[in-house]
Amino acid sequence: MAHVPLTPLGRPRDSFLDESSYQRHREAMAEKNALLEERRAAVAGGWGDKYVQRVHQKGKLTARERVEALRDEGSPVREVGTFANHGVKFGKLESPAAGVVTAFCLVDGRWCMVIANDNTVASGSWWPKTPEKIERAQEMALRLSIPVIYLVDCSGLFLPEQSRSFPGATGAGHIFKKNAELAAGGVPQIAGVFGDCIAGGGYMPIISDRVVMTEQAYMVIAGAALIKGAKSQHLSSLDIGGPEVHVHQSGCADVRVPDDTAAIQVIREEVGKLGSSAADYYRHGADAGLPHFPPHELDGIFPPDHRMTYAADEVIARLVDRSLFWEVLPDRGREMIVGVGRVNGLYMGFVANRQGLIDDPDGRDGQKPAGILYREGIAKVAAFSRACDADGIPIVWLQDISGFDIGVEAERQGLLGYGSSLIYTNSTNSVPMFTVLLRKASGAGYYAMAGLPYEPVVQLSTPLTRQSVMEGRTLAIAAFNTKLDDDFEILSEDPEERAAIEQGMRDTEARIEGDMDPYRSASQMDTDEIVQMNELRGWLEMFAEAAHQSSGTRRTKNPRIWSLHDLAALTEVRG
Repeated sequence: MAHVPLTPLGRPRDSFLDESSYQRHREAMAEKNALLEERRAAVAGGWGDKYVQRVHQKGKLTARERVEALRDEGSPVREVGTFANHGVKFGKLESPAAGVVTAFCLVDGRWCMVIANDNTVASGSWWPKTPEKIERAQEMALRLSIPVIYLVDCSGLFLPEQSRSFPGATGAGHIFKKNAELAAGGVPQIAGVFGDCIAGGGYMPIISDRVVMTEQAYMVIAGAALIKGAKSQHLSSLDIGGPEVHVHQSGCADVRVPDDTAAIQVIREEVGKLGSSAADYYRHGADAGLPHFPPHELDGIFPPDHRMTYAADEVIARLVDRSLFWEVLPDRGREMIVGVGRVNGLYMGFVANRQGLIDDPDGRDGQKPAGILYREGIAKVAAFSRACDADGIPIVWLQDISGFDIGVEAERQGLLGYGSSLIYTNSTNSVPMFTVLLRKASGAGYYAMAGLPYEPVVQLSTPLTRQSVMEGRTLAIAAFNTKLDDDFEILSEDPEERAAIEQGMRDTEARIEGDMDPYRSASQMDTDEIVQMNELRGWLEMFAEAAHQSSGTRRTKNPRIWSLHDLAALTEVRG
């Protein structure tokens, strides 16, 4: 019973995809990857070299230099929220990454969430979306029970836009509530204070378990300029709330160090005092291994045209260790793939949408398109999701979905009820869930497959991702339905009216197509990060290790008592 029947999955690429198609897909993806790298570089540059030099002239490091110094040498930085506020103007100004770096980093062998104010963008000010981005990162850490490291260098709210970042349920004050929730949850918080920490920037470090201040740092409710105006006093901000005050008098900070480099070293030492990762314990003696089929082939497997299909099982084969996989309930709900594989030696559950055509689940109409949820597939995914939650197996959702089945038969079968069962399951799961929007994320299918409204720990998009209720052309038809006949042709015979309707439909389609752009979603924080297809395996490795890093914080059952074994035994096909 304890045996997890992992079996080989996948085929050599040239056995299911011809060379010309593969190269054509790769070339199309290469263009999108190049754009992604170009835009990442622009965000990483902050407000440009002039502002980097200003930071260096003060003897300080930039936020990204601090992150680089903090991480374990050679380890990846998995940034989230890179494109928050992408393309948004505040007057003539922009706020790359909403003025804050949030990233999963390996520090002394432990995955941590690092939150660093970008001191090259308006002195680390909080813009619209900055509080939400910080809170999202805090929530990720809380869900995984991994340490949070704040690298604080924040001059408070960007005041010209204060009305969009100060009030509301996710306004700046909610950051401090998340600080408190992390503390209440026993999640370690360590803060390094490197410079201006005014108002909210001063509050943010205080609930942390350890607070380290450099000689240039100060934490104040109000800075010197405001106090001079209000009380006619001639003081500097260092006089009011520097390390002399907070380390030696108020007790609001713990350690005083000369500079950024020394502060980073102290933070690394503090992380080193925490318990080491439990990931190796949860490997149950297994060795980590790479997929048998190389992950870089994913760039050529996915057609850039979302209407074209691919083999979803070949995607999983390029993500799991040694391309070994246990598919659960393989003969039911064929539009869906559910099963278990190892990632870096750690068990992970996978849910994926098959593509192409499948036999009609009810045996009536020959074949039907996959990428749609039918009754059996919905029930299968709900049962698998519940079993993974019961067994403590983190779930990876690989979305490429057009939505639910529709029509008279679908309603007669009660798809609304089956869908509600799946929604309930995913809404109440406590196990970490990670969602990847491979291409289409459409309609209620996006919700059912653990889209962002259902609070996965992280949701990733790719350069091919399209998030929408429906496609642009379909929505244009729906919007102008009263002016069209049953064949979707314009009813009016008046040339001017026909031209106006045609233009309106074109404009609607173009607007919806623009709204589906992954950078638009990322700008609005409707997805957490955009990653290349060939980067997915690296992200899953981080997910697996971070999900298994802490012990005693969530249910993690050994495979002898998995509910999945019971589910498989009761539904296996008998000869």
